[in-house]
Amino acid sequence: MTAATRTERISRLPAFRLPSFGVQVFLGLALGVAIGFWARDLGEGHALGEALHTVGSIFVQLLRVLVPPLVFTAIVASIAALKDLANAARLVVQTLLWFAATALIAVLIGIALGLLLEPGLRSGVDPASAALPSSTGSWLDFLKGLVPANFLGLAAATKLADEGAATTLSFNVLQIIVLAIAIGAAAVRAGPAGEPFLAFNASVLAIFKRLLFWVIRLTPIGTAALIGDAIARYGWYALGSLSQFAVAVYAGLLLVIALVYPLLLWANGLSPLHFFRSVWPAIELGFVSRSSIGTLPVTQQVTEQGLGVPPAYAAFAVPLGATTKMDGCAAIYPAIAAIFVAQFYGVVLGVDDYLLIILVSVLGSAATAGLTGATVMLTLTLSTLGLPLEGAGLLLAIDPILDMGRTAVNVAGQALVPTIVAKRAGLIKHDGPEASVEIRDLTA
Repeated sequence: MTAATRTERISRLPAFRLPSFGVQVFLGLALGVAIGFWARDLGEGHALGEALHTVGSIFVQLLRVLVPPLVFTAIVASIAALKDLANAARLVVQTLLWFAATALIAVLIGIALGLLLEPGLRSGVDPASAALPSSTGSWLDFLKGLVPANFLGLAAATKLADEGAATTLSFNVLQIIVLAIAIGAAAVRAGPAGEPFLAFNASVLAIFKRLLFWVIRLTPIGTAALIGDAIARYGWYALGSLSQFAVAVYAGLLLVIALVYPLLLWANGLSPLHFFRSVWPAIELGFVSRSSIGTLPVTQQVTEQGLGVPPAYAAFAVPLGATTKMDGCAAIYPAIAAIFVAQFYGVVLGVDDYLLIILVSVLGSAATAGLTGATVMLTLTLSTLGLPLEGAGLLLAIDPILDMGRTAVNVAGQALVPTIVAKRAGLIKHDGPEASVEIRDLTA
């Protein structure tokens, strides 16, 4: 057989193709569950459990390290994009109004489910697990957080331990947003002098988006590790003791994403089926990564390519939504959790208390700006109502499991509002199945 013949036969073989991203994530999820139970059976401190924790932590760290530059450059680019958009001020106002309206619907659903299911009265959680969470929120902290402490929005903390002192850096996403808005507006107002900076910012944004897409490719591995670590650490005991609370939260999330959002789309002349088919890559990535900000580039790309929202508007609305539009974390969850804590401690809430829950959820979403979790928003709600902050500690055991669903709803809402606003303004370029986008395409 000649070399040419062998080459011809090889060329006829079907090319190996990995399964779709969704299938990869599902396989990672199933593998993580199996390994998690195995690690739990092996006992605490076993190498397998430590490996799961380490791999999961590394995946989250990779997402976290990209957040500050990604948020800053995305917000600056969004401000720059608005100058080329007709009726920009009207679009901004409508976006904010739709953010508030959908948050209002979500928090009302959360309150209704909390009162109907009474999770705080049916809980088997041990009162001894009540403890102050490591991070808390208050309106004073929120207002102070609006003012940047330094140019990069970074903070250093030193912890003393037996083996010595350890210093860690953290960032305040809210401060980064404020800086980015101010710098972006200044660059636009500077005219020609600001153009080189805006062009440089666009290049940096493209670079960090590419870096994030590389991290996204690791999502199936990260999913297996994070799910496995959660099961190895908590098993089903913690979930069983808080099953009523978990059911209430996921029922609220399901009502919003499967009923409220489709009705809003249908009422505005949009196809719910096409919307969810287009935005599904972002929803599934948000579910496994638990990061609206980490999902930002995918959300923006499916909003533009899959849903037909103009890039100039999507570049503003999606990054803003990724940091402030949190129907899962800032509306449904804190409403049900606050009612849970009140019921658990026997505190009777009045009409004014429920109005405060609504006010905090609609206006305080920016307090949740960060990578994962809704503890800050919960403690902000509890402190506003005068409920024990230790009540937040009762719910921490299953927070990672709840956070997956919360983030999926957050991401869906972050694509929903720009799509509705663009449709009402007559800006949608297309609305058909040919616009579907796959994660495989985005990360190529």
